[in-house]
Amino acid sequence: MDDDSSSYLRRRRFLATGAAALSGALAGCNGLPGGSSGGGGGDGSGTITLSSFRGSGPLVEGRASLSGTRIADLPDLSGELTVYLGGGEGGLYRELLSMFSQLYPDFTVRPREGGTAQLANTIIEEGENSPADVFWAVDAGSLGAVAEADMATTLSSDVVESVPQEFHPTDQWVGTAGRARSVPYNTNELSASDIPDTVMDFPDTPALQGAMGWAPTYGAFQAFVTAMRLIEGESATRQWLQSMLDSGVTEYPDEFLTSNAVADGEISAGFANHYYALRVRSARTDAPLDLAFTSGDAGALINVAGAAVIQGTDQQELAENFVRHLLTVEAQEFFATRTFAYPMIPGVPPVGGLPSIDELNPPSIDLQELSNVEPTLQLMRDVGVL
Repeated sequence: MDDDSSSYLRRRRFLATGAAALSGALAGCNGLPGGSSGGGGGDGSGTITLSSFRGSGPLVEGRASLSGTRIADLPDLSGELTVYLGGGEGGLYRELLSMFSQLYPDFTVRPREGGTAQLANTIIEEGENSPADVFWAVDAGSLGAVAEADMATTLSSDVVESVPQEFHPTDQWVGTAGRARSVPYNTNELSASDIPDTVMDFPDTPALQGAMGWAPTYGAFQAFVTAMRLIEGESATRQWLQSMLDSGVTEYPDEFLTSNAVADGEISAGFANHYYALRVRSARTDAPLDLAFTSGDAGALINVAGAAVIQGTDQQELAENFVRHLLTVEAQEFFATRTFAYPMIPGVPPVGGLPSIDELNPPSIDLQELSNVEPTLQLMRDVGVL
């Protein structure tokens, strides 16, 4: 097949020119033929491997078999693409862009970086004269703002079909990696059965009195409160915030510090995105730290990074192919093992023994509405949380 032939040649170029700049994992070429299970074994035959994309550390050991579309299954990336990159997860997303550029010598990507809301506003102001071909952002609300401004094209069904419907609500953008709200708890102080199934019960749970921590200035926490406001209403959310204050919740500057405080026993449990606890456990394998998840409420919210192809681009085919690459087994393994994010395709499991994305029970909520955070901030100020 022609695609197979071109892919093989491209792989050989990659091995010759790109491996030195990567992690070195390709040097051994522990090849996994496209479409087979993951795991890192290889024959040195020159096939693309997962090992360059996979992270390392105790949480990454013993990965299960993986399935889904492989890079080798897709057409080559070829041409020039301008990607507006909102957020970027500490440079890791830039690293993935660099890997694609090294993998495909005929592919040049020009990232423009900034805050997600800032870049969304820029795209909307630029209109169809925007130089952006793709908007790749770590926040669904910013993607939703671009879509609502009719600045995102409708993605082809084969681009989005591998991702659960709630993470591509309009097909004008598609989730690429997820972060779940969770409850990190100290296993020396609590058991999973001590954590209520609904976040609204937390203020009245005896085991959690004076034992909880949160980071109300953190964007992820404000998105969680926004979800609560949308689901439960303003009055119930106000009451919940006040009740948490009355129960003696401890404030932290961010959710990584909240998770560390749980591991240290300063508090028994907290509110945080799931990956902060995994970062703690990756560095401190003996930390008495585990995660619980509520069900069907704001505490179970899953927000996503995602990508959209921008209206007016003259690189529609290349841009869509780029988004397809973000949803390959290799890229999803990159997100799972290097950022500890939730993969968006069911064939790639999360790290750390977490439940898979389809085993969680997030609320039925339009993620695009999370961009309306100002009423949430005012409510938090009124209660005295901010």
